[in-house]
Amino acid sequence: MSMNNIVIVDDHPIVIEGLSALLQADKALEVAATFTTGQAFLSFLPGAGFIDIVLLDITLPDINGVEVCKQIKKISPETKVLIISNHSERSIILQMLQQGASGYLLKNASSEELVRCVHDVLDGKVAFSAEVMTIMTRPLQNEPKAAPHLTKREKQVLGMIAAGRTSASIAEELCVSQFTVETHRRNLMQKFEAGNTAALIRMAAAQQLL
Repeated sequence: MSMNNIVIVDDHPIVIEGLSALLQADKALEVAATFTTGQAFLSFLPGAGFIDIVLLDITLPDINGVEVCKQIKKISPETKVLIISNHSERSIILQMLQQGASGYLLKNASSEELVRCVHDVLDGKVAFSAEVMTIMTRPLQNEPKAAPHLTKREKQVLGMIAAGRTSASIAEELCVSQFTVETHRRNLMQKFEAGNTAALIRMAAAQQLL
């Protein structure tokens, strides 16, 4: 039976100890190394030989797990990443999947779930613990809406509003009437469903449009 090499990256030694014990109990799994910082692991990875799967925490003392995941997929694209975290926000789960993670477990998952998820990921599947699956399939009530489509001119005006410019100074710079600027401002408020300028700027920033 071929052995699967696992690396654990978590800033709590007691978590590493518990995970290692659970995984080593499975004859097909071998914990090759453990790290408490992202940087130490990323320094180790290029010369490590093939690592099948990395169990990665998001909250590390030096580098955010999102960045570590991105780097793993760059350095060793075939290495699978299984996130094991206390963060249960859907946006964070999605962010990790976008960076190339193959699965997501919450730290309150059972030992059976952990081993099942590790094997699912090794088999090329996307694996979630039961609670993460519930979060991912929940209706999207309070999720931020998709970014509205803005014209080139609206993006320009939005940037100037965010910089604290008045309608008069925006109109002067763009060589348009103040009425035109006010129309753009009104359209932006409607598109973002914002009640005031501060809300408009906050929502545009959340959608990474600034």
